[in-house]
Amino acid sequence: MSEENVPTTYPDPVHIGVIGGTGLDHLPHFTKAAVVDLDTPWGKPSSPITILEHPSPTTGKPIPIAFIARHGLHHQYLPSDIPVRANIAALRKLGVRSIIAFSAAGSLAEEVKPRDFVVPDQAIDRTKGIRPHTFFEDGFVLHVPFADPFDNRIGDVVRKCGHSLEGDGVVLHDNGTLIVMEGPQFSTRAESNLYRSWGGTIINMSTLPEAKLAAEAEIAYQVIIMSTDYDCWHDSGDVTVEMVMGHMRANAVNARRFIAAVLDELSKEEHSELVQATHLAGQRKFGISTSPAGRSKAALEKLDWLFPGYFT
Repeated sequence: MSEENVPTTYPDPVHIGVIGGTGLDHLPHFTKAAVVDLDTPWGKPSSPITILEHPSPTTGKPIPIAFIARHGLHHQYLPSDIPVRANIAALRKLGVRSIIAFSAAGSLAEEVKPRDFVVPDQAIDRTKGIRPHTFFEDGFVLHVPFADPFDNRIGDVVRKCGHSLEGDGVVLHDNGTLIVMEGPQFSTRAESNLYRSWGGTIINMSTLPEAKLAAEAEIAYQVIIMSTDYDCWHDSGDVTVEMVMGHMRANAVNARRFIAAVLDELSKEEHSELVQATHLAGQRKFGISTSPAGRSKAALEKLDWLFPGYFT
């Protein structure tokens, strides 16, 4: 099917989403089924949403996957300028309830070498106050637990798939603390060493508030990190764009293989409840601080787009 003949709508709910870099929308054994251009109350997503189909390993039935290029089709969005709310809202509108995110990061730990993969289980947010970070604002306050920023159940599937590829050159670290900083500048040497003293394992600029907004939207979220450098604390040399891109290009095959293995596993019938995040469904109906009389009409209209019938 040529690009110009790809449908612009998709008839069925899509439960699995992928957020990553340009190129992950072309995966082995996945067929492009549609390219959907959505508007949301929070603006347009950073790219049109590509719907890929993959035959279920258990039933053979096509399983759809929704893909967004986080930084845009031409990598035109700074990490601080990514329309994250629109990305998460658009995915939820399509039916997505589980997200596999992919990101490059610097390593803050000697044992995490460039081209290694990490499935983090904790995060420290250094982006506060600059990026729009919640759906609940402008006359509607709702607090969301975030003690464990990534979904343990999805994470366990990701780890299993990563370890299954160790014979093919994938090196996986099962956990770690991800520092998320503002960009576009890289860290100073003092900052890099500070983050190491905090117990940071890897550092990037894009996972938050993405994971927080996914939690607000009742979406199970897990990021896969690929180390591309040692940040500037290490004596191997300061970070450059050329260094980062070189490791990304060299490890692109392993990255695609890893993502494809995870999607292949999640497409199995035994994971149907997990990918629909039934363990998270309905949680945002609780935790509201604003009394009904104080909830603004504008906020309720936006939230009804995201959560039809929840708060009205």
